[in-house]
Amino acid sequence: MSVHPVSSFSATVTTLRRAGCVFAEDEASLLHEAAASPDELSLLVERRAAGLPLEHVLGWAEFHGRRFAVDPGVFVPRRRTEFLVAQAAALAPRRAVVVDLCCGSGALGVALATALDRADLHACDVEPAAVRCARRNVGDLGEVYEGDLFAPLPARLRGRVDVLLANVPYVPTGDVELLPAEARVHEPRVALDGGGDGLDVMRRVAAKAPAWLAPGGSLLMEASERQRDGAVEIMRAAGLTPRVRVSEELYATVLVGTANADAGNGTDTQVAVEPDAQAGLRAGPRETAVGADASAAPNAPAQD
Repeated sequence: MSVHPVSSFSATVTTLRRAGCVFAEDEASLLHEAAASPDELSLLVERRAAGLPLEHVLGWAEFHGRRFAVDPGVFVPRRRTEFLVAQAAALAPRRAVVVDLCCGSGALGVALATALDRADLHACDVEPAAVRCARRNVGDLGEVYEGDLFAPLPARLRGRVDVLLANVPYVPTGDVELLPAEARVHEPRVALDGGGDGLDVMRRVAAKAPAWLAPGGSLLMEASERQRDGAVEIMRAAGLTPRVRVSEELYATVLVGTANADAGNGTDTQVAVEPDAQAGLRAGPRETAVGADASAAPNAPAQD
C-alpha cells in the first residue's frame, strides 16, 4: 500500500484509519514521536499502513513499565504475559536463579530480574534474531544462549533454578492461520505453533523441568483457558504440583508447577482468580494503539 508524504498529525491519523488501524490516534502519536524528520515519518507510516506490527515499526515494545527493543521477525511480548511475571515475582526467593526459556526479546526475564534482589538470570531461544535482540535487552543483567529449550543452558544450573519462565507457543497448528496477520506474517512460526493441541512444547518443557528446578522451585507457563485441564495434567505427569492463576481482565491463564512441594502430587489443583489491581500491569503500544493483544488467539507467545 503506497502512502503519500505525511507531515501533519491529522494526515497520519487518516492514513492509519484507511489502513484499518483501530487506534489510529494513539499510533499516530507514537509514530510522530519516533520520527526525526517528515521523510522518516512518511516511511514509518508507510510501513505501519502496509501491516507491519507497530512494535516492529517503532523498534520497541512496552512491557512491565519499560521499553524493550523488538526487531523485525522477533516475537512481540504481550501485555497479558505481565501477569505471568507478577506470579513469578511473588514466588521467587531473594537472589533467585531465573531461567527464561523461549525468551524472544528477553522482556520476561529482564522484567522479573529487575523486580528481584540480585537475580541470576539466564535466557535462551532457538531463533538467532531473538537471541541477538535479547542480548541487547538483557545486557549485563544475565546471560543469553542460543539453542533449543534446555540444550544450551550450562550444566551447573541443573537442580538450582528457582524460577523457570517458559513462554512457550501454544496456538494449535490448525489455528495458526486464524491469527491476525501481524502475528501470522511478521512473527516467527516457531513462536506461535504449539503443535496439534497447542501443548507439544509445554510437554517437552515440563518433562525436563524437574531436573533443572531447585527444591521448591517453580515452572510458570501460559495456556489458553480451554487448554487449562490438559496443561494441569502435563504438569502433574511431570511430577510437579500444579496450580492455576487466572486474570479475567487480561484473559491470562498461568500454570505454576512446583518441584518437591509439600502438597505432593495429589489430584486437587488450586485455581485462583487474581485481583488484577495487584499485578502492577501497564498498557503498551499493542494495547493502547493496536488493541489488547491484537494477536489474541490462544497465545502467540514465544519460542519467540
